Amino acid sequence: MANPHPVPNSAVTSATEDTGKLVLRVALGVLVLMHGIAKVISGPGSALGLLAKAGLPTELAYGVYIGEVVAPMLLIAGLFTRAAALIVVINMLFAIGLAHMAQLGQLTKTGGWALELQGMYLFGALAVALLGAGRYSVGGLHGRWN
Repeated sequence: MANPHPVPNSAVTSATEDTGKLVLRVALGVLVLMHGIAKVISGPGSALGLLAKAGLPTELAYGVYIGEVVAPMLLIAGLFTRAAALIVVINMLFAIGLAHMAQLGQLTKTGGWALELQGMYLFGALAVALLGAGRYSVGGLHGRWN
């Protein structure tokens, strides 16, 4: 017996796309937040050293808390999602540029890119910035910056 109230294909596609956006932004937010929690516990010492070595203002080290604590929490909630994702992109560009540049063209012993974790965070955040939060978010489908 056929369903008397079939769901239009576009509604099914929209629901699965929104679910995919939810999974991507929550996974990215939780994983980056774990790094931020570690930095809250240990302090910004390593970031301070990297910035000083690069000749950049050491005050920028406190931006790591925005990029690895505040922005991931916004991603998880789905609030100001595109802006939060762009902050993670900037954070990852700083991390790669300051701490991982020597590994940029290296492979691991198993053939993976030496920066695959950083690359996944960078490009995952870029994808979230382009896709937005979706309807399963605090900001809602049409929320500002979602």
